[in-house]
Amino acid sequence: MSIWSRISEALSALTAGEGLSQVFDRLRSPPERSVAFAIAVVALGAKMAKADGQVTRDEVTAFREVFHIAAKDEAGAAKVFNLARQDVAGYEDYAKRIKTMFSSQPETLRDLLEGLFHIAVADGVYHPNEDVFLERVTEIFELPQSDFNALRMRFAPDVQQDPYTVLGVTPQTPVAKIRKTWRRLVRENHPDAMMARGVPEEAMQLAQKRMADINRAWDEIESAQS
Repeated sequence: MSIWSRISEALSALTAGEGLSQVFDRLRSPPERSVAFAIAVVALGAKMAKADGQVTRDEVTAFREVFHIAAKDEAGAAKVFNLARQDVAGYEDYAKRIKTMFSSQPETLRDLLEGLFHIAVADGVYHPNEDVFLERVTEIFELPQSDFNALRMRFAPDVQQDPYTVLGVTPQTPVAKIRKTWRRLVRENHPDAMMARGVPEEAMQLAQKRMADINRAWDEIESAQS
């Protein structure tokens, strides 16, 4: 069963009058964390789509930057997107419920925030309103400002790339410690590790880009130190 089929089952309660916010509250158990993660990315992505004033019929295609969506599952993905876009609840309410859901897993919240950055720049533009939206979500998730800064640096097309920021170190950090940090990040961001914390297999494009950025940053630092 695909992640989108499982999401459709999770959303069946909506026909009984529940809102999408209430569905989040019913997805707290570990077996359903991957479903909760997918709904969270799509739902917050739908809210963010309104932030830049560019809401179009084919917005769901932006989620291909995060998820592999088979043709047969596009209707399910679009359903989640449209439900979130039409829900009267604001994005801050969504973000707070998601924060509660993953309160003991800051790594998963970082994964989710990164997914939103993927979506924000899928059209090649990083809108100022999207910047405000994502910084506020970072605050609600209680993630450090450095996480937001690093993601904006990696994704925003007009921000200069800095390999030290990608790895969370400084030019003054000893190279041996930078190497140790790089190896830790590689372990923590292996697809198996990400799936264990709730990121669905369909979203492994997150891991691919992140690993490429991490390894590129280390290569640049290592070359500069040679």
